[in-house]
Amino acid sequence: MKKVKVALLGLGNVGQGVWEILSNNRKEILMNCGCEIEVSKILVQDKNKPRKVTVPEELLTTDAEEIFMDDEIKIVIELMGGGEPAKEYMLRAMKCKKHVVTANKLVLATQGEELFATAKAEKVLFYYEASVAGGIPIIREINESLAANKIEKVVGIINGTTNYILTKMTREGLSFSEALEEAQAKGYAEADPTSDIEAYDAVYKLAILGSLAFATKLDIKSICREGITGITPVDIKYAAKFGYVIKLLAIGKDTQGELELRVHPAMVPQNHPLANVNDSYNAILIKGNAVGDLMLYGRGAGDLPTGSAVVGDIISILRNNTDLSALTMAKSSFASKPVQPACENMSEYYIRLNVKDRPGVLGEIAAIFGKHEVSILSVTQDVENDDNVYLIFITHEAMEGNVSKAIAGIKALDKVNGVENIIRIESFK
Repeated sequence: MKKVKVALLGLGNVGQGVWEILSNNRKEILMNCGCEIEVSKILVQDKNKPRKVTVPEELLTTDAEEIFMDDEIKIVIELMGGGEPAKEYMLRAMKCKKHVVTANKLVLATQGEELFATAKAEKVLFYYEASVAGGIPIIREINESLAANKIEKVVGIINGTTNYILTKMTREGLSFSEALEEAQAKGYAEADPTSDIEAYDAVYKLAILGSLAFATKLDIKSICREGITGITPVDIKYAAKFGYVIKLLAIGKDTQGELELRVHPAMVPQNHPLANVNDSYNAILIKGNAVGDLMLYGRGAGDLPTGSAVVGDIISILRNNTDLSALTMAKSSFASKPVQPACENMSEYYIRLNVKDRPGVLGEIAAIFGKHEVSILSVTQDVENDDNVYLIFITHEAMEGNVSKAIAGIKALDKVNGVENIIRIESFK
């Protein structure tokens, strides 16, 4: 029986999931790749740290060079996360002629080009399925199953933490802070949740997806970003009233070679499949010019779902009798496509204003919208208290720059107490 030695860089949540899968599913893995996978070294910071899995002590090391200099180790699995030293360790492994598997979205989104180029130069394979949506095989789907398509659109819920928070706010009426606290208590959110709730995590993932889907180099700075911290139970109530559910969406579109890239909360029609993706689940909708619409759904995070994607990449490497690296390294030769400026993005909008209950206020606001070419679909008025009311506007599709100009003018009116919220509506036309 052929045996292949691998090494893990990191034994955190995902690393322990990979260990558990490799230990418990030996028979299935052997049947699927014809090899026994042996973990021969695991890089850790602290050998004595308590862990939920039992690992032989002799496998643990605090010296990465023990892994890089071991010629018997053929695959290195980077599960440390973060920027450095993760990137340098991956580069070092490649230069030592070892194939690399990673789940590191941050490095891929910000410095992936160097990794792809190095893998190509060293003639090793570099796989990263687990970097985007946990156990959902989206990278493989784009690289292989949809290779005959020009992909026109990618829209997804790709952050489980924010989806869990918004689900709790929608179903149980929790405030944002209450839902976040519950997510942290259950391990869905980190002690510092900034990367998730401010949508940086989703931006990294969209950068990876967009690069592959649209065959281009992407700078994360070109992706419009807005987190979910401004979403309130009031907005969720109005969304339901108008037939919507609020989700954090990652949206990428290729329209005649110009890209639209944005991550933000959006109102999704209640009858759309993405509206029914709840808790920590992820889902990604892809539109290809030949296949039409496809949606992939599953666990977007967690030790075993993410570990499943990692082990799947290991098996893919072992199955490849020929060098198929072009599938995952073509990014290094992609040309750049222009990204549409944020001010030119088109969307429908929900706009909630707090105004004084005075004659003429609605007319003044409507005039400002009209001046800036923002067409109003509907207006709803709700009493907040004896002196103030909410005005909720639903617009037709409008250019973001025009909406911003209109809002600036509305804020200057003395009868307007404040702009309470602005949320885009994704109608999937």
